[in-house]
Amino acid sequence: MYWKVYETLTADNLTALCKRPDFNLSDIKETVETIIKNVKKDKDEALISYAKQFDNTDLKDNFYVSEEEFKEAENSVDEALKVAIEEAYRNIYAFHKAQLPKGERVETLEGCNCWRKIVPINSVGLYIPGGTAPLFSTILMLAIPAKIAQCKEIILATPAKNNKIAPSILYAAKRAGVDKVLKCGGSQAIAALSFGTESVKKVDKIFGPGNRFVALAKSLVSDHTAIDMIAGPSEVMVVADKSANPMFVATDLLSQAEHGKDSQVVLVVKAETKEEGKAILANVDDALAKALSTLDRHEFVIPSLTSSSAIIVKNNTEALEVINSYAPEHLILNTIDCDILLEGVENAGSVFLGQYSPEAAGDYASGTNHTLPTSGWANSCSGVSLDSFIKKITCQRLSLKAAQALSSTVITMAKAEGLSSHALAMKVRVNE
Repeated sequence: MYWKVYETLTADNLTALCKRPDFNLSDIKETVETIIKNVKKDKDEALISYAKQFDNTDLKDNFYVSEEEFKEAENSVDEALKVAIEEAYRNIYAFHKAQLPKGERVETLEGCNCWRKIVPINSVGLYIPGGTAPLFSTILMLAIPAKIAQCKEIILATPAKNNKIAPSILYAAKRAGVDKVLKCGGSQAIAALSFGTESVKKVDKIFGPGNRFVALAKSLVSDHTAIDMIAGPSEVMVVADKSANPMFVATDLLSQAEHGKDSQVVLVVKAETKEEGKAILANVDDALAKALSTLDRHEFVIPSLTSSSAIIVKNNTEALEVINSYAPEHLILNTIDCDILLEGVENAGSVFLGQYSPEAAGDYASGTNHTLPTSGWANSCSGVSLDSFIKKITCQRLSLKAAQALSSTVITMAKAEGLSSHALAMKVRVNE
């Protein structure tokens, strides 16, 4: 077996299974704080220095991707990938377009009308890492709802390694309607988006994943600039019974494990007996070995698998206890009764139902957003949606009749709180 196996559900086993990797950032805090401080103080000069130091890129007079670079990227992207991006674009657009709120208007009493005005966040910064894989799909997940929400300015920041950005990132950015692509990454990019420099305009909210340095930088600037969430290591929980194809289960686990060494995969096996559960586990283990023999990125997959867990449960009640306690970022219900099981799911970022719904579909092209809460935050937070890019301003209009009707209530409550000016503000209106 590749992972730690818990053969029964006990309180101790559940506690151990739900324990995430230590995401301690204290060892880099001083470094990130220094970078943020320098960007605030030296602005463009600091960005130029860090781009040279970390990415071997020269930003002088060249902070943003030019039209020529966009065209070059478009010409170098494979036609099959362009078709795939277009299909993903359509599906993601359709799902998020349907989320547009209409606002509600309620007459709480005669002459007292209350409603919410829906407005976009004015400017947003989207961060896309430049690590081991070009995450152009995340651009679609962030820029499409931002565009639907009608954010006035959408700036994407991503590191240019040796003065180059992956063509797929630039192509996706252009297709999704990004206004500018800043050739800057790391903590310094987050600081620039948060505080602004001579060349980088401060944004109102920052979105996107990143490494430990980016995650900490987002946390540190969050008292100054809104952020989407703090993203920890990615994770998937697969619930499988004897009806599940072992290779389907194995590849779902592997597709998450390949994100990084600290990615978490959890297999929940639902079986009537411990022997049946062990047999399912053995079949999945065999499928993992077969799949691994044909795949790369073993340097990420193997450490991820060996630090992950599997547990055998007897029924849906136990399965739901594990699911809702762990609160997975991605939850795959590969069971014959997945719809019944879904009814009891309370804590999950995104759910995939049945044999033919791999997490990869949601990562790329089914239409749902893949920017999701990790590290158990699904117990209280949602993933990115159109709501993430809009604000809802409450409005009210009272007629004199409505003010008179409410005056006694307002004045009584205001006096009880010792706020005499509140009471007076109502009193002078109704006693004219």
